[in-house]
Amino acid sequence: MMQRAYVIGSGPNGLAAAIVLAQAGLRVEVFEAEAEPGGAARSLPLTLPGFLHDFGSAVYPLAAGSPFFSALPLAEYGLEWIHGEAPVAHPLDDGTAVVLERDLEDAVRELGADGNAWRRLIEPAAGDWEQFAGDALGPVLRIPRHPLRMAQFGLAALQPARRLAPARFAGERARALFAGLAGHSFLSFGQPLSSAIALVLGASAHGAGWPIPRGGARAIPHALVGYLNMLGGTVVTSRRIDAGDFSALAAGGSLVLCDTTPQALASLGGGRLGSGFRRAAAHFRHGPGAFKIDYALSEPVPWRAPACRRAITVHVGGAFEEIAAAEDAIAQGRCAERPFVLAAQPTLFDPARAPHGKHILWAYCHVPNGSDFDMTERVEAQIERFAPGFRDCILARRVSPPAALERMDANLVGGDITGGALTLRQFFFRPGLRAYPAGAPNVYLCSASTPPGGGVHGMCGYHAARMALRRMRAESA
Repeated sequence: MMQRAYVIGSGPNGLAAAIVLAQAGLRVEVFEAEAEPGGAARSLPLTLPGFLHDFGSAVYPLAAGSPFFSALPLAEYGLEWIHGEAPVAHPLDDGTAVVLERDLEDAVRELGADGNAWRRLIEPAAGDWEQFAGDALGPVLRIPRHPLRMAQFGLAALQPARRLAPARFAGERARALFAGLAGHSFLSFGQPLSSAIALVLGASAHGAGWPIPRGGARAIPHALVGYLNMLGGTVVTSRRIDAGDFSALAAGGSLVLCDTTPQALASLGGGRLGSGFRRAAAHFRHGPGAFKIDYALSEPVPWRAPACRRAITVHVGGAFEEIAAAEDAIAQGRCAERPFVLAAQPTLFDPARAPHGKHILWAYCHVPNGSDFDMTERVEAQIERFAPGFRDCILARRVSPPAALERMDANLVGGDITGGALTLRQFFFRPGLRAYPAGAPNVYLCSASTPPGGGVHGMCGYHAARMALRRMRAESA
């Protein structure tokens, strides 16, 4: 009889785990609590008729550059990547914008006197993105395939952004660009690892680009589900698994992989799971939250710097020092007066997602986990600062504070979109010393709360499923 496997949660990691198990010949069934698969990678009509917004993630440097996703024929299942003219634009108060160009040599020219410093910092990873991604998106506690390169990367990645950027870049423009990239870490720039995300995203800009899927985020899970169906796997939506269901699934010895938070798995599994995993789940820390706004616009954002229209992603926050101050406020439990705003303008390059001539804007800032403070005015003031007349373009807005995000995806605890705080401890032990096993012979965690962590890349599910298969085969040998 064919071995059965169950996956709880259909985010990109859950679907990646399901595909690995199905490729190995197992009969796989995925259970999803929401009406649509995808977790935070969904597209929904959040404002007005005809405007299609991304509920969670919107731009996908790590999905486009994921070793696992890239090995699948997802284009045959409707996934088409769309690139802007450049990956990222960062407007400044002088009316210009610094642009991170896709081509490394173009980026070097754009950054002028700091161009060669950018090359020295980024080229080791960007120059062979596929091999670098294979190491960077692997389990942390292992010997990488290219140890010298990863050691070089690690020395820079462990440094706080507040130390690395001034040491490497003399000019305001390069420092501002680096600050926008580092802001994705949700860390104070004085903390270790606040440079790590900047380096990975900077390298991916040259190695894979920062694209969007045609038709919105939902195209990613739809393609993964299509491929899974071809392998014989199934996805059941609107099916929330409770503790009784979990016990029944795990009791027969079938593999059970969970694309959930550690706490949610501990609650489902109870005493069936190992005490070590339950302790790790109880001590697991979530990161700051996101305060998100989706806009329906009458026209494109009227950026003062025309270069901002060349990129899908725009980092709104000004100089390095200002973005650092905003992230410091979050680390201290306060909402920033002038928040760092991450914005995406997909309809510049995928116009079918809004009525003819109209546009959407996806924007969020960081807030303390679970904050109920309304950041709408502060977010819009920041955008208006670099795009005078922005408010006049707003036809409708959908405001999603952390609690709203968590209601729509239970994994986004307190608005944490990264699967857990990026502390040194949780970088190396995520969620605990044993990353994927949950202390029961057939139960594994495969969410972004495991290595390599947050981002849409599927590699958490990939690694968890491969470990589960290895152990299953060893036990049956």
